[in-house]
Amino acid sequence: MWIWVITRTTHRRPTQATPYSLIYGVEAVLPLERQIPSLRLAIQEGIIDEENTRLRLAELEALDEKRLEAQQIFKCYQARLSHAFNKRVRSRSFQVGDQVIVVQRPIITSHKPIGKFTSKWDGPYVVQEAYSSGAYKLVDAAGMRIGPINGKFLKKYYP
Repeated sequence: MWIWVITRTTHRRPTQATPYSLIYGVEAVLPLERQIPSLRLAIQEGIIDEENTRLRLAELEALDEKRLEAQQIFKCYQARLSHAFNKRVRSRSFQVGDQVIVVQRPIITSHKPIGKFTSKWDGPYVVQEAYSSGAYKLVDAAGMRIGPINGKFLKKYYP
């Protein structure tokens, strides 16, 4: 119970609100606030029932607007993250005839490799076909064909 209350009352940067407040329309009253009276609780307890009901209805009516605002803030946050990520991404495009190396897959294996200094890349291979979707067909020195393989698993080979 405690963990649920704590995680739902933490202010989130993407929405600039707490998950609890986005669901119920008000901030949660923590058990600690019951033991050590806060100004918020003192104001709530001083209000008569009719006025409390009226204020609660007003909070619930404003809840949809608060959720829409949080959604807009979240979309802006996602756009900023996406822009920051995309600035650092280098697109890899290869032409037919380029020499490339291929990452060994699966990268994560259940057993340890023979040595920690073993290469994670195979190759070199020569690009035989390049597709518009970013996939490539490769051929090795012996003439064995590999692919199609996604360009993100390839790296330019410099002899």
